[in-house]
Amino acid sequence: MATSDRLGIPSDRHEAAPRPGAAVPADDRVVRKATVAGTVGSFVEWYDYGIYGLLVTYLAVNIMGNADSGGLFLTNLGFLISFLARPFGSVICGYLGDRLGRKRLLATLLVLISGATAALGLIPSRATIGIAAPALLVLLRILQGFSAGGEVAGAMSFVGEYAPDRRRNFMMSFIAVGSFVALLFGSTLSAVLITALGDDAMTSWAWRVPFLVAVPLGYVGFYIRSRLEETPHFTALREQKSVARNPLREALTSKRHLKAIALTIFLPALNGPGYYLLFVYMPTYLKTSLGDHNFSMVRALLVTACSLVAIVICIPLMARLSDRVGRKPVLAISAVAMAVVSYPMFLLITTGRFGLACLGTVALAISFSGHAAVVHTMLAEMFPTSVRYSAYSIGFSISTVIFGGSAPLVMTDLIESTGSNLIPAFASMLTAVITLVTVAFLRETKGRPLEAH
Repeated sequence: MATSDRLGIPSDRHEAAPRPGAAVPADDRVVRKATVAGTVGSFVEWYDYGIYGLLVTYLAVNIMGNADSGGLFLTNLGFLISFLARPFGSVICGYLGDRLGRKRLLATLLVLISGATAALGLIPSRATIGIAAPALLVLLRILQGFSAGGEVAGAMSFVGEYAPDRRRNFMMSFIAVGSFVALLFGSTLSAVLITALGDDAMTSWAWRVPFLVAVPLGYVGFYIRSRLEETPHFTALREQKSVARNPLREALTSKRHLKAIALTIFLPALNGPGYYLLFVYMPTYLKTSLGDHNFSMVRALLVTACSLVAIVICIPLMARLSDRVGRKPVLAISAVAMAVVSYPMFLLITTGRFGLACLGTVALAISFSGHAAVVHTMLAEMFPTSVRYSAYSIGFSISTVIFGGSAPLVMTDLIESTGSNLIPAFASMLTAVITLVTVAFLRETKGRPLEAH
C-alpha cells in the first residue's frame, strides 16, 4: 500500500496526464524526500533564527553589557536589524533562484545562516572586547537576515513545486511544522541548560551552547538538501528554454505580479504577532514585562513550549482542511479567531499564574495554526514558476520588516511607555483585521495547477 494511502491522504496516481511541455509530476517517494529536505532545512534555519529571541536577555548581559531596559532595547534592535537585511537577501536570492534554480541556492543559504549562528556563540563579551562585541553581533545578524530573506520563499517554492496539486498545502505545511519544532527544540534545550547548570552558569558561558549546536544541525540540513534534484516545474522551464532572463524586472513591471506582491505584503500581517510575539518574544515578555507577576526564564520557556506543542499538532490538520475546503476559509477563520481571543487570552497570561498562562498561549496557538498552515501555500500559488522565488520573497520580506522584525522592539517600548502589558494583544487584533481584509481580495487557489508564466 502506498504511503499516501496509509496516511489517509488522497492519492494522485490517477490524475490526468500532464499537458505537453508541462512539469512531469514526481512520484510519491521523491515528493516525500523533497518534503523532508524542506522540513529539515526549515528546522535548521528557524532554530538558528529563533534562538536569538529565546536567549535575548543573556545576549543583553554579555554582548550589550547589561540586561536593563537599555540593554534589552539594543539587543532587540539587533533582532530588527536582521529583518532590515531580509529584503536584500530576498532580491538577490530570488533573482538567483529564478535564474539558476532552487536546489543549490537553498543548500548554500543553510550553510550561511548556520555559520552566522555558530559565530554568535563565539563572540567575546563586551567586557572583553568592548564595542566590538555589539558590532560583531550586528554584522552576524545582517548575514542571518540576508540568508533568511532567501530561505522562506525558496523552501516553500521548492516543496510546492514537487507536491501534487490536490495535497500541496498538506505537504508544504511540514515546512511550517519544522520551524515551530525548531523553536520547541530551542526552548527545551535552553530550559534544560538553565535547570541543569543554573542561571549564573547560563549567564556566564552556557548561553553559547545553543548557538554552537547550529554547526551539526547545519551540516545535516546541507547534506539532505544537496542530494535532491531540481524541482519538476523549474526543470520544465529550463527544458523549454523559458527561464526568465530577468525575473526581478518581470515581477516588478507586471501589473498582475505587482498586485500579487502587494497582497503578499499584507496577507501575512498576522504572522508578525502570531509567530514572533507568541513564540519568539514570549519568553522575554513573560520574564520582563509582567511586573510583580514576572516568570522565571525556565517557567517562561515551559509556557512557550506548551503553545509550540499545540501548534505543531494543529498545523497539518489545518493544512488538510485547506486542501479540502479551500485556502480562503481557513485563513479567514484563523484571523477572526485571533481577533476574538487575543485580549482575553493575554488577560490570562498576565495573571502570572503558570496554568492560566499555558491555557492562554495554547488557545492563541490553536487560533493561529490555520494562518500558519496556509499562508505560505497561498503565497506560493499566487505566482508563476518563472518569478515565484523573486516575487514571493520580496513581498514576504517587506511584510516581515513591517509586521515581524520590529515586534519585540516596539512591544518592549510600548509596554514601558504606556505601562500596559496588554499591548501584544492589541497588536494581534490589529494585524488579524489586516489579514482578514486582505483575504477578501484573494482568488481561491486550492487544487489549481501551478502556473509556469
